[in-house]
Amino acid sequence: MSSHREAPEIAKDPVADSSDLYAFVSPSRPDTVTLIANYVPVQLPSGGPNFYEFGDDVRYEIHLDNDGDGYPDVTYRFEFSTEVTNPNSFLYNTGPIESLDSKNWNRRQFYRLTRVVDGRERVLAHKLPCPPCNVGPLSTPKYRELARQATYRLSTGERVFAGQRADGFFVDLGAVFDLGTLRPFQQLHVAGKRLFRTEGEPVNSLDRTNVHSIAVQVPLATVRRKASRYGYADRASTIGVWTTASRQQVRVLGDGVTADTAAGPFTQVSRLGNPLFNEVIVPMSRKDRWNTLPPTEDKRFARFVEHPELAALLPTLYPGVFPHLDALNRSKKPRADLVAILLTGIPAGLIDGFANTTGDVQADMLRLNTAIPPTREPDRFGVLGGDLAGFPNGRRVGDDVVSIALRAVAGLTVPLVDKTFTPDPATATLTPGLSAADVTAPFLADFPFLGTPYDGFGNPPARKS
Repeated sequence: MSSHREAPEIAKDPVADSSDLYAFVSPSRPDTVTLIANYVPVQLPSGGPNFYEFGDDVRYEIHLDNDGDGYPDVTYRFEFSTEVTNPNSFLYNTGPIESLDSKNWNRRQFYRLTRVVDGRERVLAHKLPCPPCNVGPLSTPKYRELARQATYRLSTGERVFAGQRADGFFVDLGAVFDLGTLRPFQQLHVAGKRLFRTEGEPVNSLDRTNVHSIAVQVPLATVRRKASRYGYADRASTIGVWTTASRQQVRVLGDGVTADTAAGPFTQVSRLGNPLFNEVIVPMSRKDRWNTLPPTEDKRFARFVEHPELAALLPTLYPGVFPHLDALNRSKKPRADLVAILLTGIPAGLIDGFANTTGDVQADMLRLNTAIPPTREPDRFGVLGGDLAGFPNGRRVGDDVVSIALRAVAGLTVPLVDKTFTPDPATATLTPGLSAADVTAPFLADFPFLGTPYDGFGNPPARKS
């Protein structure tokens, strides 16, 4: 998955688990950038009576670096608090929830939004209400209206939303983690030009599950450093984005009379920049450590980017299909293409009309060149499909990041840095076989972009007789 349950310890703490991060120039407002960070992954929509929510004891943050040093220049911090209306009821709601101040809603959540610029904090909003979870047609009969009520425009120029959404990430987990099986990409035999056959239909393992999202749409002037111009080749046009979740270092459990308490400074327990970085690149023994470190420490993991384990596995899993990749692996040449994509950004000159480098500091950040306008007809393969507004130039909700990452690791991007290398013919067709069309809840055309969360009453769907 992008970053769902990607490390042993954070898998035990889903409330603080950063699962997906998106950053893109807003299609309807190209003078802004939209940032979406998902947490609390793999939610069963019918998970009552204690429906999912943000953690009151977790600090959620989206960070932006605009000078390439790997340190945050602008941070948006979300801090939540929960109120129970009727302490004598076990129910989440006692009637229809038709507005954010409904007396029928028993467990409401609010948040404070703080913007931190160069270490200086400014509270932008206090006690903004989240929408409820999508319980069902009787409890939340007009859910889209509740989500609209929970979308705010601030006097400082930002739009903001925090609450439950449908998980828009698509991946066939059952196949991928069964020894790298890709259902539409199964080897038949190596004879002549016919290498593969389609075998089985791919399954979107995350379909009909929900997440909790924090989303903010920010004027570009707020996050870019000042410059005389913002062309695609100008360094000032590119920002680096990552998200974190932090907890206080000390937790004291209550004794049944006194409540649990937390104390001490906040310490980072989860992090996410590029999709799949910790999931696929970082070894199991280092995943928890990676989650606690800032991007400035990612040079420690550069060797795993230069020699990714998955690149060595593909020729083994699909014998005879990736001979050029196998030869590249055996040469021990560091994968400079992957270092550029994941750790430094792609410099100008390698792809016509494109760059998103942030400099020499190796840091896992989702790099977005804000001078490249949105595409009217997005290609789900992003830059690999000729669409320079897509991943790895930021990430849009419909980008097929799994296929893009697989093809890059398999060698499709090596010619960017080594013109003598020819990717294996199969590389350009490597895919788990899913797309945004396999997400049941359609993406929205505008903010907050992720689809309406699945309701508990209708999930799983009733069987037809």
